[in-house]
Amino acid sequence: RDRPALLALLPALAPGLCLRRRFPFPFPPPPGAAGSSHWGSLLWRDGDGGGAAAGGDEYERRYSGAFPPQLRARLRDAARGMFVFSYDSYMQHAFPRDELDPLHCRGRGPDRRDPSNLNINDVLGNYSLTLIDALDTLAVMGNSSEFQKAVKLVIDTVSFDKDSTVQVFEATIRVLGSLLSAHIIITDTKQPFGDMTIKDYDNELLHMAHDLAVRLLPAFENTKTGIPYPRVNLKKGVPPDSNNETCTAGAGSLLVEFGILSRLLGDSTFEWVARRAVKALWSLRSNNTGLLGNVVNIQTGHWVGKQSGLGAGSDSFYEYLLKSYILFGEKEDLEMFNDAYRNIQNHLRRGREACNEGEGDPPLYVNVNMFTGQLMNTWIDSLQAFFPGLQVLIGDVEDAICLHAFYYAIWKRYGALPERYNWQLQAPDVPFYPLRPELVESTYLLYQATKNPFYLHVGMDILQSLEKYTKAKCGYATLHHVVEKTKEDRMESFFLSETCKYLYLLFDEENPVHKSGNKYMFTTEGHIVSVDERFRNSLWQDILPGEEDAAEKINELKAVNFSSNCNRVPDERRYLLPLKSNYMRQIDRMVGLI
Repeated sequence: RDRPALLALLPALAPGLCLRRRFPFPFPPPPGAAGSSHWGSLLWRDGDGGGAAAGGDEYERRYSGAFPPQLRARLRDAARGMFVFSYDSYMQHAFPRDELDPLHCRGRGPDRRDPSNLNINDVLGNYSLTLIDALDTLAVMGNSSEFQKAVKLVIDTVSFDKDSTVQVFEATIRVLGSLLSAHIIITDTKQPFGDMTIKDYDNELLHMAHDLAVRLLPAFENTKTGIPYPRVNLKKGVPPDSNNETCTAGAGSLLVEFGILSRLLGDSTFEWVARRAVKALWSLRSNNTGLLGNVVNIQTGHWVGKQSGLGAGSDSFYEYLLKSYILFGEKEDLEMFNDAYRNIQNHLRRGREACNEGEGDPPLYVNVNMFTGQLMNTWIDSLQAFFPGLQVLIGDVEDAICLHAFYYAIWKRYGALPERYNWQLQAPDVPFYPLRPELVESTYLLYQATKNPFYLHVGMDILQSLEKYTKAKCGYATLHHVVEKTKEDRMESFFLSETCKYLYLLFDEENPVHKSGNKYMFTTEGHIVSVDERFRNSLWQDILPGEEDAAEKINELKAVNFSSNCNRVPDERRYLLPLKSNYMRQIDRMVGLI
C-alpha cells in the first residue's frame, strides 16, 4: 500500500509551488477531546452548506456558495471525535498489540502461525504500531496531555529487539517516521501546538528511531544493485529465504525518513543507503519512455513487473522525489521529479488536454507498459487518489481538480473507494476499502490551494460515509465490499495517522499547521515535519552536493508546468464550482453515477 501525503508549503521552498493561499480562518480547537456521541446531532442534508445558488443546475445548488463556520466547526469536532473514539478503543482493548480489531474489540499482532500472511506480517511488528503511528495526530489536535502520556508509554514499553520480520517500507513510514515527527514536535522551541514538551526528555524517541533504522540497514547489504531487500527481521537481519523482488515504491520511498534521521544525527549512513536505492531505480528506467516498472529484482536489476502507473507499487516513489527536494533542497531530487512528471504526462495521461475546457474525455492516468507506453489494463487503484495532492504541490492545480473529481465521483457512487476500479466496466475489480486516506489528503491540499468550499462539501461527504458504513463497536472497520458494505475486522494504523488527521485539518483552518508561520510537510504516512534550515544543510559534502546560491537554484530549477499552470485558477472562481458543471456531469456519467 505505497502511499503518500503532504502539506501547505510556500513557493520559496520549492520553485513552482503556487498554492493560492487565502486565510480567513475561524475558531481554535476547544480543549478536551470530543467523543463519538455528538454524531447524533449531525443530521446533514444536501444543500446544508448555506448560501447555495438558488438557480442553476443540481451541481451548483449543492456545492456553490459559502460554507457556514458553524457547520465547519461541527465537522472539525466530528473528525476529532472519530479519532478519539478509535484511539481510546485501541488503548482500552488492544494496546500493547499493534492493531485494534474494531468488530470484536481485541488486539491484533503478527500472525506467528502463518509467516506467509504478508498482509498482516509486513505491517505488524509487535511494537504497539497504532500507538506510535498516532502520536503526531494527538499533537496536531492540540491534546498535549494525551500526547505526553503516549510518548512516555512508547519510551517505557516499546522495544524493537523483536523476532519480527517486517517490510522495510512499512516500518520506515509508519514507525520511524512517526518517532521522528514526535521528536521534532517535542524539541520545537516554538511549541506551536501547545506545550508538547516532555519533562526530562533526553532525545529518547530519536534514539529509538536510530535503533530501528540500524535494524533495517541489513536490507541494504548484499544486494548487487543497492536496492534493498523488501523485508528484514528486526533481530536477525535479512531472512535466508528472502525474496529478491521488491516494488519501486517500497524500495524508493525511504529517503525522507532516512534523510531526516541522518541530518538529525549527523550520520550520513542512512540517507546514503536510501539515496543510493533511489539512484539505482532511476538508472533502470526505460530508455524509450523514461518510465519505471513496478517490481524489480534487486540482484539483477531486471524488471519483473513492467507496469508503469501512479498507484500501488509506484506511487510514493514519485511523491518522495519531490518531497525530498522540498525538505533537503538537493538539486538532483527535483531534476528526477521533473523528468518523471514529464514522462508521466507524456505516456500515462489520457483524455482532453485541458481539465476545464475543450472537448473529449476527462483526463485520466492509466497503467501502461514501461517500455512501450501501451495500455496494459483498464483499472486504476485507490492509491492513485494521492496524485492530485502531489500536483497541487507543483502548481498543476487545474489537472489536480479534474483527477480529484474522478475519484470523488467513485466515492459518491459507493460511499468509499474500491481498492481497484475498472473504468471500462464501471465496476470494482477489487471491492474492499481499508479506510485509506488518499482522497481525503488530496481534498485537503486542494482546499488549501484554492479555498473553494466545494472541497469542504467533499470532506463532509467523506465523513458521513465513514460514519455510516465503517463505524463499528470499537472503532472503524475496513469495508470488505464497497457495494455490499460488509465489514472486515481490521482498523489499519493509517486511519489514525492520516485519514482522521486530514479530515480534521480540512475543517480546522485555525490550526497551527496553517497559522503558526511554521512551514510543514507531511510524509507519505501523514506524519508532520517542519521544513527548516537544519534539514537543508548537508554535513557531508563528499556524499551530498553542497548548497548553491538560493536565487540561482530557484531560477535554474523550475518545476514542470510552473509557468503555464500556476495562475490558472482565477480568484473569481473561489465560490464557483472548481470544475464546470458539464464536466462534472461527464465524470459522474463516466463512473456510472448517472
